[in-house]
Amino acid sequence: MDHLTKLENKSIHILREAYANFKDLGMLWSIGKDSTVLVHLARKAFFGHVPFPLVHVDTHYKIPEMIEYRDNYAREWKLDMIYGENTEALEAKNTFPDGNTNRIECCRLLKAEALKATLNGTGPRYRMNHELGKYEKDKSPTAFTGVIVGVRADEEGSRSKERYFSPRDKQNDWNVGDQPPEFWNQYKTDFAPGTHVRIHPLLDWTELDIWEYIQRENIPMVSLYFDKGEGKRYRSLGCWPCTTPVDSTASTVDEIVKELKTGKFSNIAERSGRAQDKEDGGGLEELRKDGYM
Repeated sequence: MDHLTKLENKSIHILREAYANFKDLGMLWSIGKDSTVLVHLARKAFFGHVPFPLVHVDTHYKIPEMIEYRDNYAREWKLDMIYGENTEALEAKNTFPDGNTNRIECCRLLKAEALKATLNGTGPRYRMNHELGKYEKDKSPTAFTGVIVGVRADEEGSRSKERYFSPRDKQNDWNVGDQPPEFWNQYKTDFAPGTHVRIHPLLDWTELDIWEYIQRENIPMVSLYFDKGEGKRYRSLGCWPCTTPVDSTASTVDEIVKELKTGKFSNIAERSGRAQDKEDGGGLEELRKDGYM
């Protein structure tokens, strides 16, 4: 069995364990490469059907191609698609682009707080109506007790402290020092009532693994990852005011794989184009303790 197939089998096993053990389950879809691979794995795990809602937090500052990609594939793949937002912060213009706060506080409000409210069912949620082909307000949102997330341990320091099944408290806050042991592929899935659990099927994958899997499975990606003749492409996607592309002429998946194999970015962090990481001293642990992805 080759390396990618082993990773795929383990991720599918974790997805099925999550579905079997958590009643109100959702999956975060950030529109990036990792979470899109996760959607593909879920479709494989459940024979072409994703049996739980996909959840996206819309900051209203995402690059437009990302939202277009999200909605096109939600319709094509018949996904139960939900998005949430921090309407109050947006209307009050408590955002970095409006100049009323810094990048970290903007992330906290538009991402961490919006995510918690979306998952708890206390904030505004909008659900794709496939018959009408548009989003409508979710009138009876329920809380998610478990949510599947496409984080990888190699991408950013605080993510390496996660478990495959990582508990949070009722407020979605993360106690880094109180994580269950996971030995020999034995996962703790029995938690006290009120515990919110984040599930991480891609924890062992690397950036190269992700792109080689995209290559093998021919998974469609948002075009922002590819050079369009300007010598630049995005390596990590986020909000447009805080995300910059990298120097690269890779315009296909094959060229990205080749680029990674030659070590072009071996000394450059994957999230080096994410300005909020630099403002937070190079790490996102405090934001993630407060519910950030």
